Parts: sequence; C-alpha cells; structure tokens
Amino acid sequence: MGFIDVNGVSFSLPDGRPLLADLAFRVTEGRTTALIGANGAGKSTLLRIIRGELRPDEGSVQVDGGLGVMDQFVGTGQTAPGAAHTVAGLLVSVAPKRVRDAALELEASENVLIERDDTAAQMRYATALAEYAEAGGYEQEVVWDHCTTAALGLPFERAKWRDLSTLSGGEQKRLALEALLRGPERVLLLDEPDNSLDVPGKRWLEGELRATQKTVLLVSHDRELLARAADRIVTLELGAAGNTAWVHGGSFEGYHRAREERFERLDELRRRWDEQHAALKQLVATLKVKATYNDGMASRYQAAVTRLRKFEEAGPPEERPPAHEVSMRLRGARTGKRAVVCEALELTGLMRPFDLEVWYGDRVAVLGSNGSGKSHFLRG
Repeated sequence: MGFIDVNGVSFSLPDGRPLLADLAFRVTEGRTTALIGANGAGKSTLLRIIRGELRPDEGSVQVDGGLGVMDQFVGTGQTAPGAAHTVAGLLVSVAPKRVRDAALELEASENVLIERDDTAAQMRYATALAEYAEAGGYEQEVVWDHCTTAALGLPFERAKWRDLSTLSGGEQKRLALEALLRGPERVLLLDEPDNSLDVPGKRWLEGELRATQKTVLLVSHDRELLARAADRIVTLELGAAGNTAWVHGGSFEGYHRAREERFERLDELRRRWDEQHAALKQLVATLKVKATYNDGMASRYQAAVTRLRKFEEAGPPEERPPAHEVSMRLRGARTGKRAVVCEALELTGLMRPFDLEVWYGDRVAVLGSNGSGKSHFLRG
C-alpha cells in the first residue's frame, strides 16, 4: 500500500494572506500524479505540508507506505556532518529516516572518538554501530553501490567521498533519483526531478516513472515528462480567497482540452448566476414600489428580500482562474558583428582546444551529457 490523501487543506501566509483554500485530492497507489500551477501558487508549500514540515491551518494529510523526498535542489537535506558535501552525504540525505538518523549518529560518534578516545566515546560509537546495522545501513550500502554504478560508473566505496562540486547538477539528480527509486519507501515526493538532466537522463526518468510500482507525486514544468509519465494532473489554480485544486483524471495529452471545457462550464454557471441575481434584484425593486401603496404586497416584498439575501450569502459559483498577462520590454542596440570569439579554448580534462565564433543574431545551443563540461564552458 502507498497513497497520499489531502483532505480540506487550507494554509495562510505569515502576513495573513490566504495561499491554499480547501485543497482535496488523492494520489492513488502505484500511480504517478503531477502537481502543476503558476509560480507562487503554493506547490512547494503544499509539498512541505505533505512531508510534515508545515502544519495546515485547516484540514489534514495522510501518507501511507513510507515517504521518500527529493528537493528541487538535491543535497540540501540532512547529511552526515563530515560528509555533508560528498556523494555519501547526498545518499544519506535521501535514505529512509531510520537509516539517515543512524548514519548521522555514526558519523558524529566517529568524530567524537577521534577527538577523545575514552570509555564514553567508545560506548557511544559501539552503540551507533549496532543501531546502524539494525536500521539496515549495510543493506542500504548495497543499494547505494548499484546507484553510484548506474549514475557515476563507480562502486560506492570509490565514489562515496567524492565531493559533490565535482558532479554536475544532472549527475547529482540522477544519483538521488536512483536511490529513491530503488529504496523501500512506497511513496515518493519529487520536486522538479527532471531539472538539470540531459536528454538521455530525461528519457531514463520517464521510463522509470512509467515502470515503477511506487506512488509518485511530482512537480514539473516539462510538458514532455508530464505527457509521458503522469497518469493524473492536479492543478493549483489562483483565487482571491486562496488557491484551489482541480484534478484532471487523465494524462497531460488531454489536459488542455479538458481544462478549456471546464472553463466553458464555469463561464456558463457564472452567466446563469448573474442572470438570476439580476432577476432577483429587479423583483425586489418592483415589489418594493408596489408595497408602498399596497399593504398586501409587503409580505411578498419581505420574502423576496430574504430570498435575495440568502442567494448573495451563498455566493457565486467558482470563477475561471485569472489568466497571466506577461509584458516584456527589451532595449539594446547592435554593438558589433562578432559577439563571442574563442581561440584554442581548452578545459583541462573536459574538452580539447577548439575555435568558435558567434555572430550577432546567432542562436547557439550547447549540448552534451551530464558531466561533459557545459556549465564549465559557459562560466569560462
């Protein structure tokens, strides 16, 4: 079993502004659900509520099956103190909680033993070793060996002390994803899992998400990933009283048509409400005039006023979410014909010397696998 049940969750920002309003949806067992929405709609906040870092103002979240989490920027979770910026530290940060806690304590006790080799330090270290074994730490290292071999081409023993700064962003993401997909947790929260992955890495992720038996809730802006891997789409829609959730029960391929049909239904419901509202106000105004010279109309007038009041208290139906309007103004002038000139450019250990000219108006794409040196090249 593995599922996420979000039931009536509401959340307000520290300044009192409502962010989420009565969200309700279920991430079903063994399916991949995508969470999408405009920037600032509350996707990351909702993920933090699901993982237990934030408490909602109202509602509840139930997670069954153990929860594995990957942040948008990997390597930012809890890691062992001495290995915070290493491959081992990254793998510890996405490990099951008991293994993670045991690894943190084992690393801390080793550091104490190095500084102070007394009975208390020795006992703490022995206890930490026992807990690490009972938590399944050594079994987890076997999994990590498969992960480093698949992502980096190195066994865990050779890769574990490698500094994360020597890995590209895509290699770090691939390593964390390998660990979570091979781990024991039945439910995964993945925040932008495809960011920094190269094209083969994205294809690998799409295949893994289609094949996995785990329950997955992911945030992504990649339309191809959504179309190829997601079974259901949950959209956070902007609203003045807090953002709401709309669930599309199919894949992303039929999402836009279903969304337009929904908007058409919302527009029709609002049109009918406005017409009925106008008719009730007209009725009240008419009966008010008649009641001034006919006492028999007073009760009908009061009944119409009560009806209008209850109608307005119930409020209008849900409105179409506001559309984003983006305007952009760019200024500049042509200053030369050749924008970039490289002569015998070489990055030691990454690429051989080469020449390059980029002319004004050119559009150049820099392609290559993760770790091939694209970011180093752009920084140079």
